[in-house]
Amino acid sequence: MKTDESLNVLGEKLETCGTDPKTGFYRDGCCNTGPDDLGNHTVCSIVTADFLEYSKARGNDLSTPRPEFGFPGLKPGDSWCLCAGRWQEAFEANSAPRVKLRATHQNALDVCQLNDLKAHTADLS
Repeated sequence: MKTDESLNVLGEKLETCGTDPKTGFYRDGCCNTGPDDLGNHTVCSIVTADFLEYSKARGNDLSTPRPEFGFPGLKPGDSWCLCAGRWQEAFEANSAPRVKLRATHQNALDVCQLNDLKAHTADLS
């Protein structure tokens, strides 16, 4: 169950990650999380071709549409709430996509280091 007081990794109000396609565990456009989100879908990423290939090779094909689940398939440039563990795994394999810190839920810090996320920031200068 999500709350209206979700914070990002910077300790600020969580911003929207993406609405086309609509992302988030709750498909609310935000990387909100709760006890039913066992994958910790909290890292707002801008997916790349490299990451999509990496994820597919690891058994999670995010690029193929799955209409039966209302999933259009992702293409490079789409914003998507990734599992924090998968982002960290991709980071360690030099395949991590860029991150929107203002839209990344603070619970991502249970798995990811803030400095690693900042090194891949897309929304801070």
